[in-house]
Amino acid sequence: MTTNATVRPPSSETSGSDFARLSRKIADAGLLGRRPGYYAVRITVVAALYVGGWAAVALIGDSWWTLTVAGFLAVVFGQVALIAHDAAHRQVFRRRRASEASGRIAGTGVGMSYGWWQDKHTRHHANPNHEKLDPDLDPDLLVWSQDQARARAAKGLPRLIGRWQAFLFFPLLTLEGFNLHVSSVKALANRSLKHRTLDGALLFAHFALYLTVLLWLLPAGMAVAFLVVHQCLFGVYLGSLFAPNHKGMPILTGEERPDFLRRQVLTSRNVRGGWFTDIALGGLNHQIEHHLFPSMPSPNLRKARNIVRRYCEELGVDYVETGLITSYRQALTSLHQAGAPLRHPGVPA
Repeated sequence: MTTNATVRPPSSETSGSDFARLSRKIADAGLLGRRPGYYAVRITVVAALYVGGWAAVALIGDSWWTLTVAGFLAVVFGQVALIAHDAAHRQVFRRRRASEASGRIAGTGVGMSYGWWQDKHTRHHANPNHEKLDPDLDPDLLVWSQDQARARAAKGLPRLIGRWQAFLFFPLLTLEGFNLHVSSVKALANRSLKHRTLDGALLFAHFALYLTVLLWLLPAGMAVAFLVVHQCLFGVYLGSLFAPNHKGMPILTGEERPDFLRRQVLTSRNVRGGWFTDIALGGLNHQIEHHLFPSMPSPNLRKARNIVRRYCEELGVDYVETGLITSYRQALTSLHQAGAPLRHPGVPA
């Protein structure tokens, strides 16, 4: 089992000259170096917002205005998850131990098993948008291709949801925060998962502290309302961070294995925007550059974009970049097309 979410690009001997030449351009531009000052400020600000949010819950107390803080903390939890993502990719620290420690602390802060997520995300980076090899394309409630739809054509609730999944996508994201917690707990049964005892202890400590604080500070009914609002909005934000990146992009099947550069570029989509987009999406709006150079600090991705885009144009490799709304529209259109066999089971592809 892979245990480091940083997927190292193949060496120039195995990846061919295209990626090797691009890698030299990026290295010569100095974009692979650490950014300790940036991450020190970012982590400090997010940590202050995290503590401040819970302090606001204590100060406001028994008032329905507390639910506005639940919405605020949903966004803060998303930002903490993004820090865990960057730490796992060794964008923050170069050394493995420091990266794992910081990533595990951030993951615990949002109720996520760091080891489970790290393994899953590593496999995604190795084979993005591959129908069989990318765990993000595993059919669960949703299907991502018409072949997956046909395979579950006779099954109950997933079939019903799959028929109208494009319309249900954002409502279903309200469950994504809960799904993150449930998947983290279920992963603890996997004996091959490293540090699962530590992850389990941290995970249940988070749940215990979270529930204790809510029930201590708020009446039971309000505590439940806070939990629902917080976790549902956290799920929507989390899902909205990742949906624009690959959904609606080409899906690889079978033995399709383009070289490293094309495998990463052709299955990823960038989202245009300024500094606010960079903050809101945590740099994941530069998805192409992130997949090519996963250990590159997120503030350097925007600078790498021009180099990568020009290079792809020289090679004749499609470099897809859209606005945020267009990215969601393309993702939803792809979901609707994938569910077509469930709506019209007798119509051939």
